[in-house]
Amino acid sequence: MQAWQVHELGEPGEVMRLAEVARPAPGDGQVLLKVRAANVNFPDALMCRGQYQVRPPLPFTPGVEICGETEDGRRVIANPALPHGGFAEYAVADAAALLPAPDALDDAEAAALHIGYQTGWFGLHRRARLEAGETLLVHAAAGGVGSAAVQLGKAAGATVIGVAGGAAKASVARELGCDVVIDRHEQDVVAAVKEATGGRGADVIYDPVGGQAYAQSAKAVAFEGRIVVVGFASGSIPSPALNHALVKNYAILGLHWGLYNTKNPKLVRHCHEQLTELAARGAIKPLVSERVPLAGAADAVQRVADGATTGRVAVLPSPENGAAA
Repeated sequence: MQAWQVHELGEPGEVMRLAEVARPAPGDGQVLLKVRAANVNFPDALMCRGQYQVRPPLPFTPGVEICGETEDGRRVIANPALPHGGFAEYAVADAAALLPAPDALDDAEAAALHIGYQTGWFGLHRRARLEAGETLLVHAAAGGVGSAAVQLGKAAGATVIGVAGGAAKASVARELGCDVVIDRHEQDVVAAVKEATGGRGADVIYDPVGGQAYAQSAKAVAFEGRIVVVGFASGSIPSPALNHALVKNYAILGLHWGLYNTKNPKLVRHCHEQLTELAARGAIKPLVSERVPLAGAADAVQRVADGATTGRVAVLPSPENGAAA
């Protein structure tokens, strides 16, 4: 089969190589899956650079999120068991962690429903306890992680303010349903949030960016607000001033979604049921901006790493999998 492999660490576009390799053999409790679609995530790029918390042995195949097909023909969502990741024709995954792919979504959309939407659901509902009528601020609202949070916030009845970089991404944020869109290249984010909220600030802030975005969050958060720290796509990890959190009376909440798979896997399944129901009634639908063939995977991962994409980019090992299932 064909699979992308990383033999040395570095930029994805330079170190990912497409090769002919043997199909992976499932271990105990694992299954072999035909990859119908693999979603590109920022952690794929970090893994190529050796900067992710998970460091599979070299050589490895990146791709942490797929819609796959079991040997008996079921469409499932899975996180492949590294080093046999999803940017390949076949991958392996833990049988106990497979989730049914929603009928309402095609393969590319189903592949994109997992990590970003689970992270959004846990961040907004489990950690921040977002309530209908509250104001939610989402950084990088046009990106893969941010776009999921925007849709989930709207589905929960929140007023959503989206921050995006540049006119094109701001336009995508509007199409996603943001009530207010702030172009951080053209506007003062903190001032714009204060204006949009009558000086109150945002009740919940969803931050997958870190760096300057976090500094803005601390200034734009409301009394009894909650800042959900999801990741550091900017490459800069902030050092929060805890005296500031005390004086302004807000909470800083960390979210590492992967921990739920080991600490409370039942919640992951419950979350998937909630997401499937939302997808069935059209309340959420992953924004898949591009569907590329397997040969385009390295370029796609590099562009996601560079922040040059909107929504999700899906890799389709078989071209026929681009259509709705």
